[in-house]
Amino acid sequence: MTTTARGGAARTAVAVPRARRRPGLALGGAFLALVLAMLAGVWVGALPLPPGAVVVTLLDRLLSPLGIGVPGALEGTQAAVLLELRLPRVLLASLVGAGLAISGAAYQGVFRNPLADPYLLGAAAGAGLGATLVIAYSPVQSVGPVGIVPLAAFAGALVGVGCALVLGTAAGGSHSPTLLLAGIAVAAFLAAAQTLVQQQNTEDLREIYGWLLGQLGSSQWSDIVLVLPYLGVAGLVLLLCGRALDVLAVGDDEASSLGVHPGRLRLVVILAASLVTAAAVAVSGLIGFVGLVVPHIVRKLVGGSHARVLPMSLLVGGAFLVLADLVARVVLAPAELPIGVVTAFIGAPFFAGLLWVGARRR
Repeated sequence: MTTTARGGAARTAVAVPRARRRPGLALGGAFLALVLAMLAGVWVGALPLPPGAVVVTLLDRLLSPLGIGVPGALEGTQAAVLLELRLPRVLLASLVGAGLAISGAAYQGVFRNPLADPYLLGAAAGAGLGATLVIAYSPVQSVGPVGIVPLAAFAGALVGVGCALVLGTAAGGSHSPTLLLAGIAVAAFLAAAQTLVQQQNTEDLREIYGWLLGQLGSSQWSDIVLVLPYLGVAGLVLLLCGRALDVLAVGDDEASSLGVHPGRLRLVVILAASLVTAAAVAVSGLIGFVGLVVPHIVRKLVGGSHARVLPMSLLVGGAFLVLADLVARVVLAPAELPIGVVTAFIGAPFFAGLLWVGARRR
Protein backbone atom coordinates (compact mmCIF):
# COMPACT_ATOMS: atom_id res chain seq x y z
CA MET A 1 0.00 0.00 0.00
CA THR A 2 2.87 2.32 0.82
CA THR A 3 4.42 1.69 -2.57
CA THR A 4 1.11 2.41 -4.26
CA ALA A 5 0.67 5.63 -2.33
CA ARG A 6 4.15 6.75 -3.21
CA GLY A 7 3.57 5.90 -6.84
CA GLY A 8 0.33 7.88 -6.83
CA ALA A 9 2.07 10.86 -5.25
CA ALA A 10 4.81 10.66 -7.86
CA ARG A 11 2.29 10.59 -10.67
CA THR A 12 0.49 13.56 -9.15
CA ALA A 13 3.73 15.50 -8.92
CA VAL A 14 4.46 14.74 -12.56
CA ALA A 15 0.95 15.80 -13.56
CA VAL A 16 1.33 19.21 -11.92
CA PRO A 17 2.65 21.73 -14.46
CA ARG A 18 6.19 22.83 -13.74
CA ALA A 19 5.06 26.47 -13.70
CA ARG A 20 2.81 25.74 -10.71
CA ARG A 21 5.67 24.18 -8.78
CA ARG A 22 8.05 26.95 -9.80
CA PRO A 23 6.16 30.26 -9.85
CA GLY A 24 9.40 32.16 -10.40
CA LEU A 25 9.83 30.31 -13.69
CA ALA A 26 6.32 31.30 -14.75
CA LEU A 27 6.88 34.95 -13.83
CA GLY A 28 10.15 35.01 -15.74
CA GLY A 29 8.49 33.48 -18.79
CA ALA A 30 5.62 35.97 -18.62
CA PHE A 31 8.04 38.89 -18.36
CA LEU A 32 9.98 37.60 -21.37
CA ALA A 33 6.73 37.22 -23.32
CA LEU A 34 5.80 40.82 -22.50
CA VAL A 35 9.19 42.13 -23.66
CA LEU A 36 9.02 40.14 -26.92
CA ALA A 37 5.45 41.28 -27.56
CA MET A 38 6.44 44.92 -27.06
CA LEU A 39 9.44 44.57 -29.38
CA ALA A 40 7.20 43.00 -32.03
CA GLY A 41 4.76 45.87 -31.55
CA VAL A 42 7.38 48.49 -32.40
CA TRP A 43 9.03 46.48 -35.19
CA VAL A 44 5.94 45.56 -37.23
CA GLY A 45 3.79 48.03 -39.13
CA ALA A 46 3.20 49.85 -42.40
CA LEU A 47 6.79 51.10 -42.16
CA PRO A 48 8.87 48.12 -40.96
CA LEU A 49 11.70 49.08 -38.63
CA PRO A 50 14.94 47.06 -38.39
CA PRO A 51 14.86 45.20 -35.04
CA GLY A 52 18.51 45.87 -34.28
CA ALA A 53 18.19 49.56 -35.05
CA VAL A 54 15.11 49.80 -32.82
CA VAL A 55 17.03 48.38 -29.85
CA VAL A 56 19.99 50.67 -30.58
CA THR A 57 17.72 53.72 -30.79
CA LEU A 58 16.08 52.92 -27.46
CA LEU A 59 19.48 52.46 -25.83
CA ASP A 60 20.68 55.73 -27.36
CA ARG A 61 17.69 57.61 -25.91
CA LEU A 62 18.14 56.02 -22.49
CA LEU A 63 21.87 56.81 -22.33
CA SER A 64 21.79 60.25 -23.94
CA PRO A 65 21.08 62.07 -20.61
CA LEU A 66 24.40 60.61 -19.39
CA GLY A 67 26.20 62.01 -22.41
CA ILE A 68 26.65 58.56 -23.98
CA GLY A 69 25.78 58.14 -27.64
CA VAL A 70 25.16 54.78 -29.34
CA PRO A 71 25.98 54.62 -33.06
CA GLY A 72 23.47 53.14 -35.49
CA ALA A 73 20.32 54.76 -34.07
CA LEU A 74 17.37 55.48 -36.34
CA GLU A 75 17.00 58.98 -37.73
CA GLY A 76 14.43 61.10 -39.54
CA THR A 77 11.08 59.52 -40.38
CA GLN A 78 11.95 56.14 -38.90
CA ALA A 79 12.95 57.67 -35.57
CA ALA A 80 9.76 59.76 -35.51
CA VAL A 81 7.59 56.71 -36.24
CA LEU A 82 9.28 54.76 -33.45
CA LEU A 83 9.39 57.43 -30.75
CA GLU A 84 6.21 59.40 -31.44
CA LEU A 85 3.81 56.76 -32.79
CA ARG A 86 4.65 53.15 -32.04
CA LEU A 87 6.50 53.35 -28.74
CA PRO A 88 3.81 55.31 -26.85
CA ARG A 89 1.13 53.10 -28.38
CA VAL A 90 2.85 49.87 -27.36
CA LEU A 91 3.62 51.15 -23.86
CA LEU A 92 0.03 52.30 -23.40
CA ALA A 93 -1.32 48.96 -24.64
CA SER A 94 0.87 47.11 -22.14
CA LEU A 95 -0.26 49.36 -19.29
CA VAL A 96 -3.95 49.10 -20.18
CA GLY A 97 -3.77 45.32 -20.65
CA ALA A 98 -1.92 44.89 -17.37
CA GLY A 99 -4.42 47.10 -15.55
CA LEU A 100 -7.52 45.38 -16.91
CA ALA A 101 -6.10 41.92 -16.26
CA ILE A 102 -5.04 42.52 -12.65
CA SER A 103 -8.30 44.30 -11.83
CA GLY A 104 -10.26 41.43 -13.38
CA ALA A 105 -8.33 38.91 -11.29
CA ALA A 106 -8.95 41.01 -8.18
CA TYR A 107 -12.69 41.28 -8.88
CA GLN A 108 -12.94 37.53 -9.44
CA GLY A 109 -11.18 36.95 -6.14
CA VAL A 110 -13.09 39.42 -4.00
CA PHE A 111 -16.50 38.39 -5.40
CA ARG A 112 -15.56 34.69 -5.59
CA ASN A 113 -16.99 34.70 -9.09
CA PRO A 114 -14.86 33.38 -11.98
CA LEU A 115 -16.98 35.31 -14.49
CA ALA A 116 -16.47 38.73 -12.89
CA ASP A 117 -14.70 41.37 -14.96
CA PRO A 118 -13.38 44.93 -14.39
CA TYR A 119 -16.58 46.54 -15.67
CA LEU A 120 -18.79 44.78 -13.14
CA LEU A 121 -19.60 47.78 -10.92
CA GLY A 122 -20.43 50.34 -13.59
CA ALA A 123 -16.98 51.56 -14.62
CA ALA A 124 -17.63 50.89 -18.30
CA ALA A 125 -21.07 52.49 -18.30
CA GLY A 126 -19.81 55.53 -16.39
CA ALA A 127 -16.82 55.96 -18.68
CA GLY A 128 -19.02 55.58 -21.74
CA LEU A 129 -21.44 58.24 -20.52
CA GLY A 130 -18.62 60.64 -19.63
CA ALA A 131 -16.94 60.23 -23.01
CA THR A 132 -20.25 60.52 -24.87
CA LEU A 133 -21.17 63.74 -23.09
CA VAL A 134 -17.94 65.55 -23.94
CA ILE A 135 -17.84 64.24 -27.53
CA ALA A 136 -21.37 65.53 -28.04
CA TYR A 137 -21.30 68.79 -26.10
CA SER A 138 -17.79 69.92 -25.14
CA PRO A 139 -16.57 73.06 -26.99
CA VAL A 140 -12.91 72.21 -26.20
CA GLN A 141 -10.88 69.14 -27.10
CA SER A 142 -8.16 69.25 -24.46
CA VAL A 143 -7.14 70.60 -21.08
CA GLY A 144 -3.48 71.45 -21.45
CA PRO A 145 -1.68 68.46 -23.00
CA VAL A 146 -4.42 65.99 -22.01
CA GLY A 147 -7.49 65.30 -24.13
CA ILE A 148 -10.87 66.13 -22.64
CA VAL A 149 -12.34 62.70 -23.55
CA PRO A 150 -9.93 60.68 -21.35
CA LEU A 151 -10.53 63.03 -18.44
CA ALA A 152 -14.30 62.77 -18.80
CA ALA A 153 -14.16 58.98 -19.16
CA PHE A 154 -11.98 58.70 -16.06
CA ALA A 155 -14.36 60.86 -14.04
CA GLY A 156 -17.40 58.99 -15.37
CA ALA A 157 -15.93 55.61 -14.44
CA LEU A 158 -15.22 56.77 -10.90
CA VAL A 159 -18.73 58.22 -10.58
CA GLY A 160 -20.27 54.96 -11.81
CA VAL A 161 -18.32 52.81 -9.36
CA GLY A 162 -18.91 55.31 -6.56
CA CYS A 163 -22.67 55.21 -7.10
CA ALA A 164 -22.62 51.40 -7.10
CA LEU A 165 -20.63 51.31 -3.86
CA VAL A 166 -22.87 53.84 -2.14
CA LEU A 167 -26.03 52.03 -3.24
CA GLY A 168 -24.68 48.60 -2.38
CA THR A 169 -23.34 49.67 1.01
CA ALA A 170 -26.60 51.40 1.91
CA ALA A 171 -28.62 48.36 0.89
CA GLY A 172 -26.59 45.58 2.46
CA GLY A 173 -23.12 46.50 3.59
CA SER A 174 -20.12 45.03 1.84
CA HIS A 175 -21.70 41.69 0.95
CA SER A 176 -20.78 40.61 -2.58
CA PRO A 177 -24.27 39.83 -3.97
CA THR A 178 -25.59 43.23 -2.91
CA LEU A 179 -22.67 45.07 -4.51
CA LEU A 180 -23.11 43.07 -7.72
CA LEU A 181 -26.80 43.92 -7.94
CA ALA A 182 -26.04 47.58 -7.24
CA GLY A 183 -23.45 47.56 -10.02
CA ILE A 184 -25.95 46.08 -12.47
CA ALA A 185 -28.57 48.70 -11.57
CA VAL A 186 -26.15 51.63 -11.86
CA ALA A 187 -24.70 50.33 -15.14
CA ALA A 188 -28.18 49.96 -16.64
CA PHE A 189 -29.13 53.52 -15.66
CA LEU A 190 -25.90 55.04 -17.02
CA ALA A 191 -26.17 53.04 -20.24
CA ALA A 192 -29.71 54.34 -20.73
CA ALA A 193 -28.50 57.91 -20.20
CA GLN A 194 -25.72 57.35 -22.73
CA THR A 195 -28.20 56.02 -25.29
CA LEU A 196 -30.36 59.11 -24.78
CA VAL A 197 -27.40 61.41 -25.45
CA GLN A 198 -26.48 59.43 -28.57
CA GLN A 199 -29.99 59.69 -29.95
CA GLN A 200 -29.90 63.46 -29.51
CA ASN A 201 -26.51 63.79 -31.25
CA THR A 202 -26.54 61.41 -34.20
CA GLU A 203 -23.86 63.42 -36.02
CA ASP A 204 -21.32 62.31 -33.40
CA LEU A 205 -22.23 58.61 -33.46
CA ARG A 206 -19.19 57.56 -35.50
CA GLU A 207 -16.75 59.11 -33.03
CA ILE A 208 -18.69 57.79 -30.05
CA TYR A 209 -18.80 54.22 -31.34
CA GLY A 210 -15.14 54.41 -32.28
CA TRP A 211 -14.31 55.21 -28.66
CA LEU A 212 -16.70 52.61 -27.25
CA LEU A 213 -15.09 49.83 -29.31
CA GLY A 214 -11.65 50.64 -27.95
CA GLN A 215 -8.85 52.43 -29.72
CA LEU A 216 -5.15 53.09 -29.21
CA GLY A 217 -4.43 54.72 -32.57
CA SER A 218 -4.16 58.22 -31.13
CA SER A 219 -1.93 57.26 -28.19
CA GLN A 220 0.38 59.99 -26.94
CA TRP A 221 2.98 60.29 -24.21
CA SER A 222 0.51 62.49 -22.29
CA ASP A 223 -1.86 59.49 -22.08
CA ILE A 224 0.87 57.47 -20.39
CA VAL A 225 1.54 60.32 -17.98
CA LEU A 226 -2.19 60.44 -17.17
CA VAL A 227 -2.64 56.73 -16.55
CA LEU A 228 0.67 55.60 -15.04
CA PRO A 229 0.33 57.08 -11.51
CA TYR A 230 -3.09 55.52 -10.95
CA LEU A 231 -2.12 52.16 -12.43
CA GLY A 232 1.12 52.13 -10.47
CA VAL A 233 -0.27 52.98 -7.03
CA ALA A 234 -3.54 51.04 -7.25
CA GLY A 235 -1.82 48.08 -8.92
CA LEU A 236 0.70 47.93 -6.07
CA VAL A 237 -2.15 47.90 -3.55
CA LEU A 238 -3.73 44.94 -5.36
CA LEU A 239 -0.45 43.04 -5.39
CA LEU A 240 -0.08 43.58 -1.65
CA CYS A 241 -3.61 42.22 -1.10
CA GLY A 242 -2.86 38.90 -2.81
CA ARG A 243 -2.27 36.80 0.31
CA ALA A 244 -5.24 38.38 2.10
CA LEU A 245 -7.46 37.40 -0.84
CA ASP A 246 -6.22 33.82 -0.48
CA VAL A 247 -7.35 33.89 3.15
CA LEU A 248 -10.71 35.43 2.19
CA ALA A 249 -11.29 32.62 -0.30
CA VAL A 250 -11.84 30.11 2.53
CA GLY A 251 -14.78 32.12 3.90
CA ASP A 252 -15.55 35.27 5.86
CA ASP A 253 -15.67 33.60 9.27
CA GLU A 254 -12.39 31.78 8.74
CA ALA A 255 -10.76 34.95 7.39
CA SER A 256 -11.88 36.90 10.46
CA SER A 257 -10.43 34.26 12.76
CA LEU A 258 -7.11 34.57 10.91
CA GLY A 259 -6.97 38.34 11.36
CA VAL A 260 -8.38 39.49 8.00
CA HIS A 261 -11.31 41.94 8.06
CA PRO A 262 -13.50 40.79 5.12
CA GLY A 263 -15.49 44.01 4.68
CA ARG A 264 -12.43 46.24 4.85
CA LEU A 265 -10.47 44.02 2.45
CA ARG A 266 -13.32 43.99 -0.07
CA LEU A 267 -13.58 47.78 0.04
CA VAL A 268 -9.82 48.27 -0.46
CA VAL A 269 -9.64 45.78 -3.33
CA ILE A 270 -12.75 47.13 -5.05
CA LEU A 271 -11.53 50.73 -4.79
CA ALA A 272 -8.05 49.88 -6.07
CA ALA A 273 -9.35 47.69 -8.92
CA SER A 274 -11.91 50.33 -9.90
CA LEU A 275 -9.24 53.05 -9.95
CA VAL A 276 -7.08 50.90 -12.23
CA THR A 277 -10.06 50.21 -14.49
CA ALA A 278 -11.06 53.88 -14.65
CA ALA A 279 -7.53 54.91 -15.62
CA ALA A 280 -7.32 52.20 -18.27
CA VAL A 281 -10.63 52.92 -19.99
CA ALA A 282 -9.95 56.66 -19.88
CA VAL A 283 -7.13 56.34 -22.41
CA SER A 284 -8.22 53.28 -24.40
CA GLY A 285 -11.99 53.19 -24.54
CA LEU A 286 -13.92 50.05 -23.65
CA ILE A 287 -11.83 46.96 -24.38
CA GLY A 288 -13.70 43.85 -23.36
CA PHE A 289 -12.70 40.36 -22.24
CA VAL A 290 -9.11 41.15 -21.17
CA GLY A 291 -10.02 41.11 -17.49
CA LEU A 292 -12.06 37.94 -17.96
CA VAL A 293 -9.82 35.83 -20.19
CA VAL A 294 -6.34 36.55 -18.84
CA PRO A 295 -6.92 35.55 -15.18
CA HIS A 296 -8.30 32.18 -16.32
CA ILE A 297 -5.25 31.57 -18.51
CA VAL A 298 -2.99 32.51 -15.63
CA ARG A 299 -4.72 30.12 -13.20
CA LYS A 300 -4.03 27.27 -15.62
CA LEU A 301 -0.34 28.18 -15.42
CA VAL A 302 0.24 28.94 -11.73
CA GLY A 303 -2.80 27.67 -9.84
CA GLY A 304 -5.42 29.60 -7.91
CA SER A 305 -3.34 31.47 -5.33
CA HIS A 306 -3.93 35.20 -5.71
CA ALA A 307 -0.40 35.88 -4.54
CA ARG A 308 0.66 34.27 -7.84
CA VAL A 309 -2.32 35.09 -10.04
CA LEU A 310 -2.19 38.88 -9.57
CA PRO A 311 1.44 39.49 -10.66
CA MET A 312 1.14 36.96 -13.47
CA SER A 313 -2.06 38.61 -14.70
CA LEU A 314 -0.23 41.94 -14.77
CA LEU A 315 2.43 40.59 -17.15
CA VAL A 316 0.26 38.31 -19.27
CA GLY A 317 -2.42 41.00 -19.64
CA GLY A 318 0.15 43.48 -20.93
CA ALA A 319 1.49 40.99 -23.48
CA PHE A 320 -2.03 39.94 -24.51
CA LEU A 321 -3.21 43.46 -25.31
CA VAL A 322 0.02 44.44 -27.10
CA LEU A 323 -0.40 41.44 -29.40
CA ALA A 324 -4.12 42.15 -29.86
CA ASP A 325 -3.29 45.73 -30.84
CA LEU A 326 -0.68 44.44 -33.29
CA VAL A 327 -3.32 42.25 -34.92
CA ALA A 328 -5.71 45.21 -35.05
CA ARG A 329 -3.06 47.26 -36.87
CA VAL A 330 -1.93 44.75 -39.49
CA VAL A 331 -4.87 42.48 -40.31
CA LEU A 332 -6.63 45.09 -42.52
CA ALA A 333 -3.65 47.40 -43.17
CA PRO A 334 -3.59 50.27 -43.99
CA ALA A 335 -6.97 50.42 -42.18
CA GLU A 336 -7.21 49.45 -38.50
CA LEU A 337 -9.68 47.34 -36.60
CA PRO A 338 -10.90 48.63 -33.25
CA ILE A 339 -8.92 46.70 -30.67
CA GLY A 340 -12.12 45.82 -28.85
CA VAL A 341 -13.20 43.83 -31.91
CA VAL A 342 -10.02 41.74 -31.77
CA THR A 343 -10.35 41.02 -28.05
CA ALA A 344 -14.02 40.13 -28.55
CA PHE A 345 -13.15 37.62 -31.29
CA ILE A 346 -10.74 35.99 -28.83
CA GLY A 347 -12.72 36.43 -25.63
CA ALA A 348 -16.23 35.49 -26.73
CA PRO A 349 -15.33 31.90 -27.74
CA PHE A 350 -13.27 31.60 -24.56
CA PHE A 351 -16.25 32.77 -22.49
CA ALA A 352 -18.50 30.28 -24.27
CA GLY A 353 -15.97 27.56 -23.50
CA LEU A 354 -16.06 28.46 -19.81
CA LEU A 355 -19.84 28.14 -19.78
CA TRP A 356 -19.66 24.78 -21.58
CA VAL A 357 -17.05 23.39 -19.19
CA GLY A 358 -19.05 24.63 -16.21
CA ALA A 359 -22.18 22.93 -17.54
CA ARG A 360 -20.30 19.66 -18.08
CA ARG A 361 -19.00 19.71 -14.50
CA ARG A 362 -22.52 20.13 -13.15
